[in-house]
Amino acid sequence: MFLALTEMRRAKVRFGLLSGAVGLLVFLILFQQALSTGLINQFIGALRNQSADVLVFNAQARKNLEGSIVLPAQQAAVAQVPGVAEATPLGEGTFTVLAGVDGAAEEQDAVIFGYQLDGPGAPTTLVEGRLPEATGEAVASSRNADEGFGIGDTVTVVPNAGGAEVVFTVVGLAEEINYSVSPTLFTDFAGFEAAKRAVNPDATAVLPSVMAVRVADGADPEEVAAAITAAVEGTEALTRRQAVDGSPGVSAVRQSFSVVLLLFYLVVPLVTGLFFLIVTFQKAGALTLLRAIGSPAGLLVRSLLLQVVVVVLTGSVLAVGLFWLASRGGGGLDISVESGPVLFTVTLVLVLALLTSLAAVRRVLRIDPIAATTGAGVQVG
Repeated sequence: MFLALTEMRRAKVRFGLLSGAVGLLVFLILFQQALSTGLINQFIGALRNQSADVLVFNAQARKNLEGSIVLPAQQAAVAQVPGVAEATPLGEGTFTVLAGVDGAAEEQDAVIFGYQLDGPGAPTTLVEGRLPEATGEAVASSRNADEGFGIGDTVTVVPNAGGAEVVFTVVGLAEEINYSVSPTLFTDFAGFEAAKRAVNPDATAVLPSVMAVRVADGADPEEVAAAITAAVEGTEALTRRQAVDGSPGVSAVRQSFSVVLLLFYLVVPLVTGLFFLIVTFQKAGALTLLRAIGSPAGLLVRSLLLQVVVVVLTGSVLAVGLFWLASRGGGGLDISVESGPVLFTVTLVLVLALLTSLAAVRRVLRIDPIAATTGAGVQVG
C-alpha cells in the first residue's frame, strides 16, 4: 500500500487526470441510466403506478392502451374467470384542457384516466392530498403541479360543439403517473365518461380502454392473465409488468439506451486498463530494480491493483457528486439519485477495470530480476 500511494502522490497530475476521466465517464453512465428511467416513467408511469394486478386489453390493440376498447360482453366474461376477485373499467384518453396558474389558463394536452373508485386502477404513489372521492375530483401528476395541476387547481376539458364543459378539481398529487409524457389526471370513471361526451356529444356509449383486474388472494397474476386470455375471446390480458414492458415504444427506448450504456461500460475499463499497461511499460526499469532487490512479484501486483481501485473509486466519488448536482439542476430533467443503481454501476465499473488491468499485471509477473544485472531492462517479449 505504501508503494502504491507514494507513487500516486509523486504523480498527482497523471493519476488525477485519469481519475477525472473515469469520473466523467461514470457520470455519463449514471446520467444515461437515470435519463432512461425517467423517460420511460413519463411514457408509462401511469400503468406502472396503478393498483390493478392485471389489465385486459382488446387483442386487436396489440398492447396499445390508446387503441384498446373492451366490449360489454367481454367485460362481463372477464369477471367470471376463476382467480378474478374484481374487474372494473379503466378508461384512458388524451384531451385538450384549460389549466394554468395565477389566472393564466392555457390550452394544453392532458391524459385522463377513469377508474371505479375503491376499485383496481387507482394511483399508488400518492405524495400529497387524497384520492378522488366523488365525480369531478382528480389526482394529478406531481411533476406538473406548477403548471396548473396543483392541489386546489381546476382543470377544464375543452368541449367540442354541443358538448358540455367538464371541470376537475385536483385533490391529490402522485409521483410518476405521467402517460405519453403529458400531464395526467386520475378520476372516477363517471368523470372520464363526462370528458369523453364533452368532446364527442354524439357518443351513445363510452367503453373502457381496458379492464382493471384485482386477482383473488393467493392467485398468481400471470396465471390469471393467461386464463382470461384463453377464456375471453378477443382479449389479451397482461400483468402490470407485462403491460409496462409491452407498451409501444418502451422496448425501443430501452434498446437505444442499452447500446449507449454498453459502449460506456466498455470504454471505462479499456481506458483504465490501457493507462496502467502504458505506465507499466514506462516504469519497467524501476520495477526490474525492485524485483532485483527482493521485492516479491505479489507486492508489485497488489500495488498495481490498489492503484486501480483508488483511481476508480476517486472517479466514482466525483461522478456521484456531479450526478447529484445534475439531479438538482432542474431544467425539466426527470432524474434522481438512487443508491441501488449507483452502487451497481460503481461496482461493475470497478470489476471491469480490474479485469482489463490483468494485462498490466501479466507484464509485472513476467519481469526477470536478472535483467537488472545485464542492463537489458525488463523482458516483456
